[in-house]
Amino acid sequence: MPKHSIPVVKLTRRRRGAPRLLALEAARTLFARQDYRRTTTKEIAEAAGVAEHLLFRHFGSKAALFNEAVVEPFLEIVNDLSARWESIVPGPGKAEAVGREFLGGLYDLFLENRGLVMTLWGADALTEDELTETGIADIDRAIAVLAELGRKANDILEIDVTHPDLAARSTVALVAGMAAFGATFFGGIRPPRDVIVEELTQATLHGFLHRGNLTSSGSRFAQPRARSTASTARRR
Repeated sequence: MPKHSIPVVKLTRRRRGAPRLLALEAARTLFARQDYRRTTTKEIAEAAGVAEHLLFRHFGSKAALFNEAVVEPFLEIVNDLSARWESIVPGPGKAEAVGREFLGGLYDLFLENRGLVMTLWGADALTEDELTETGIADIDRAIAVLAELGRKANDILEIDVTHPDLAARSTVALVAGMAAFGATFFGGIRPPRDVIVEELTQATLHGFLHRGNLTSSGSRFAQPRARSTASTARRR
């Protein structure tokens, strides 16, 4: 009776350190969609395609994973933004260029870290141990750096404020809010990045009462220009 050969299945092993990298990537993705409390280690493990117990082997806890996946990269980006900011040379007519540079970088930073923004909003509900282990306690240092950049921007733009730290933090909060809200907040369609940054720049520099008609014509979000009385009369 002929013998049937049994096919040999070769098992492919992941390279060393792959589960850890997969877990970090999955954690960044999930934490970017929802805050720290709502994200579970089971969800992260399933998204990464690894066993849940490996998360604890590599990181020790969900809080430590959040720190490495979200907080540490955020702090690095803040430091990079601070270093780039030091290279800006002040000069006449640079107000809006400086504003767009700073606010645009800040907006991109928070847009890539929406989950961190949402976690910060609910940080008062975290325990002292969670604040320390997640690294949220270190975020205040980063916010202080951003506030200092805002103060430097005020100096460059020669803006005199009574409470510079509070003014800078309110600007940071404004930008974080615009980055954190999804398309539903904007009526179903999120405006282009440049449109949002321009609005943030104008609101920060000129408020809502002291700016001209600076809306770009042809923009999806531009307001229609009013017809002149003479033009309307001719059409009649």
